[in-house]
Amino acid sequence: MVRNIQNMRNSASPCLVTLLIATVVVLSGCSATHTMIKKRSLDVQTKMSETIFLEPAKPADKIIYVSIKNTSDKSLNIKRTIKNTLKENGFTLTQDPDAARFMLQGNILHVGKSDLREAGNALAAGFGGAVAGATVAGMTGSSSKNMAGAGLLVGALTLAGDALVEDTLYSMITDLQIRERPRAGEVVTQTQSTAASQGTATALTQNVSGGEINWKTYRTRIVSTANKANLKFEEALPALEDGLIRSISGVFSD
Repeated sequence: MVRNIQNMRNSASPCLVTLLIATVVVLSGCSATHTMIKKRSLDVQTKMSETIFLEPAKPADKIIYVSIKNTSDKSLNIKRTIKNTLKENGFTLTQDPDAARFMLQGNILHVGKSDLREAGNALAAGFGGAVAGATVAGMTGSSSKNMAGAGLLVGALTLAGDALVEDTLYSMITDLQIRERPRAGEVVTQTQSTAASQGTATALTQNVSGGEINWKTYRTRIVSTANKANLKFEEALPALEDGLIRSISGVFSD
């Protein structure tokens, strides 16, 4: 009797392993199918960290100086499109800052793969904030020795399922500074404080105080995201650029 019970216990382990593997295969397939269905269409979202309201201007006063920089590691051809969009909104472009009533300065900081947490953190940080990747903490746990082989096989099957269908998200992060001339009778003063670290032991602090200045300054950060199953960068980039262009256009529209 004791020997029979022991034999039953020993034979249960392979059955349990087989059942576990079969369950993971089914669940992995269901998960991949769910992702493909839920993320079958491209979802593009663009958000600003701060709202900007500009004063209405007469057509003759819609003169703008534009400077768009790209410090990301991707090649972009967005500057010309932004300028053309502003022209369509009735603005005249100038290369002389002193002749401009408005000034648009932008820096594209990041274009590439991301996740919702990283994009959300970048938006919450606002203009000039850090653009750092989110750190995903690893999960820890324990398993019995007789399940170690099954665990490795299950992990391989799960990775294989994930490799077939990927929930892919790309983001574009841009810092934007917009300036406009004060209206008649307005007096604008400025106080600026900057803290810059140099190395690990040196900190440089600058305080700039001034009297009347010639610009009203607004700052914001624009974060665009494109999300789709197995999304390729070539498909995401035009959507990200369009999101940034529409946000800028919205600020300068009547």
